[in-house]
Amino acid sequence: MGRGGPAEPELVTTRPTIEELVARSRAGQHAASDYLEIAALTGLPTVGCRRAGGGIAGAPFVSNVVEGARLAASLEPDVVVFDGSGSAIPPIATTARILVGRDPFRERISDLVLDELDLRLTPTEPLEGRVAVFTAGPAETSHLDADVVLVSQNLARRDLLREELARVEADTYLVELKAAAIDVVAEHALERGAKLVLAENEVIADGLDEAILALVPEEVRA
Repeated sequence: MGRGGPAEPELVTTRPTIEELVARSRAGQHAASDYLEIAALTGLPTVGCRRAGGGIAGAPFVSNVVEGARLAASLEPDVVVFDGSGSAIPPIATTARILVGRDPFRERISDLVLDELDLRLTPTEPLEGRVAVFTAGPAETSHLDADVVLVSQNLARRDLLREELARVEADTYLVELKAAAIDVVAEHALERGAKLVLAENEVIADGLDEAILALVPEEVRA
């Protein structure tokens, strides 16, 4: 679920392409919503939902997550993952909860707390030539095997973002699928014939995969 989610739950069954995301944006839709990012990065069936509010306890003021859960259940999956939005918690009962970060209340209601981890910006495709990196917040880029000519953290600041784009000379744009990634950065890349590559924030933590799988019912893991 996300603040920019659809008014009615939407099922995405195939990995959306950059061209499809641009088409969404040009049609007036939010093309960088959380569910589209998940679908684009994982290729898994994804249901987009909307929420408003969150409050101290993380309860949305309004959401369509319950309707989205029914849509997900209609696919008869073995596992459904509900993704929170900011500090808001999906308003539905789950088998287990994973918390990223520290919060006294949320720690009490979580089965797994991830507070010692690293986020590694990981390209989904090879990077070519001069590379400009666009994120919504601080991100390490020294590990990238690329000639990085710009690192911008202004995906959520369209005014500053456009100023940076007007000055940059790059062959590849590496971008998180957030905020103005499509309506500003992707459009700019297309105008210049540059390559656009989506970036994943890979979570790095010792024993993470094993800890998450341990929360999945044994009959499903088998």
